Amino acid sequence: MPEALPPGISIASFSEGYRKYFEVVPATTPELKWHNFHLRHKVYADELGWEPRRADGIATDDYDRHAVHCLVRAVATHAFVGGARLVLPDPEHPTAPLPFETACGAALDRRIVDTAALDRSRIAEMSLLTVAANYRRRPGEAAQAFVIDDDFGITPRIRLPYLTLGLYLGLIALARTRGIATLFMLAEPQLAHSIAHLGVAIVPIGGAIDHHGERFPSMIDVGAVVVGLAPYIRPFFDTIADDIERALYSPA
Repeated sequence: MPEALPPGISIASFSEGYRKYFEVVPATTPELKWHNFHLRHKVYADELGWEPRRADGIATDDYDRHAVHCLVRAVATHAFVGGARLVLPDPEHPTAPLPFETACGAALDRRIVDTAALDRSRIAEMSLLTVAANYRRRPGEAAQAFVIDDDFGITPRIRLPYLTLGLYLGLIALARTRGIATLFMLAEPQLAHSIAHLGVAIVPIGGAIDHHGERFPSMIDVGAVVVGLAPYIRPFFDTIADDIERALYSPA
């Protein structure tokens, strides 16, 4: 269950705090996509060694052809400091597996959800969340592509991880604009526990696999998340969703 706000804490302060430091930007142009691919290469190839280094400093794969991307920009520096993507089914081969379906194989529990039986025009996968190194400064964070803060919930000293949370909420907002009903992801074990405080239910749909650490195939009901967000998170989500819709649909 989402936690209630402590006395004296303003709901508006969360979206105001986000706007003070970050902006979620849908990567709709080749230039913006380049920034996402470059940041991905810097983190996944140069820093973590999970991907091969490439001479052009760009990390892409075949899934990027049918993915939508978003970035997080730091307000103070205008630098792009976070990135992620939503992988959509290949329009030319809609039954082709998404990345998690290939990675998980027999670990998926088809009794929970049979992905092959879903309307594949309404599913997508959240993947390759990336946070720049100078925002992963605490002990142990340098070996992660992004940070899942243990303090997602409400405490007497509230500290929301605006950058990481902005990426997740940005992907959910992008999914909603695309009519996506179900999001899939490979989730770290602590993730579901951490963001349950925000009203985001992540449902495991299979056993653990080793994918740069232990991960569980999981799903999110987009509509249920938007309805069920904690009261102090909803203005934060609405702010991000407004920014995305303005960028996507406003005249140039």
